[in-house]
Amino acid sequence: MKLAVIGGTGLIGSQVVRKLNEAGHEAIPASQSTGIDLISGQGLDSALEGTDVVIDASNSPTFDEASLDFFRASMSNLLAAGERAGVRHQVVLSIVGVDQVPQLDYYRAKTLQENLLRQGPTPYSILRATQFFEFVDAVLSWTSDGDTVRLPSTPLQPIAAAEVVDALVEVSTGTPLGGIRDIAGPEVFPLDELGRITLAAQGDARTVTLDENAGLFGAVTGDVLTAGSDARLAPTHYRDWLQQRR
Repeated sequence: MKLAVIGGTGLIGSQVVRKLNEAGHEAIPASQSTGIDLISGQGLDSALEGTDVVIDASNSPTFDEASLDFFRASMSNLLAAGERAGVRHQVVLSIVGVDQVPQLDYYRAKTLQENLLRQGPTPYSILRATQFFEFVDAVLSWTSDGDTVRLPSTPLQPIAAAEVVDALVEVSTGTPLGGIRDIAGPEVFPLDELGRITLAAQGDARTVTLDENAGLFGAVTGDVLTAGSDARLAPTHYRDWLQQRR
């Protein structure tokens, strides 16, 4: 099977390419560094030629309102190029609860991407994942000020990126879902507690203070970013992953 991985040089995409090739498939990374322009569509026809499956693991360069234009253009161009190339399966990596947080520009943009995919001409699958373990440090940096990190108590259910990769490979090489599959980590944490666990494991002396309005996740209410009962739960626990990383 030949698969084109959009965003194939990033955190998730590069691992997906490697796993697919190890399994005997032909996976081609497609990104800006390989000559692809998702906004104009330049390079897509040649990248998708002879491709059975397109996996979209790309990301907007910003989290603000401009992300709406990015996903509107990129998804439309991928669907059109895929139809010209005879692609049989379009797969998008998205976010658990993405359609429950309309107050966040980036989440509205990802919801738009999903809706365009559903309305498109090609059988599709949407894999929604919770926040990655690997992104927790970045989340802490958003609201760090000297010796203090301000975080809300927003419930999160983080997952290892490697387990998202495994799920994306499984979905992409299977029959199109025609819908959504959710995947999440095995534990739910209030974000402020997740911050304290992370800093303690890293020997970081900064203090976490509760601020329900701090950062991107301060705009999220309730537990909409945690998985429902029908989600697949990955086995790796966050504390174990932190220990292994050390």
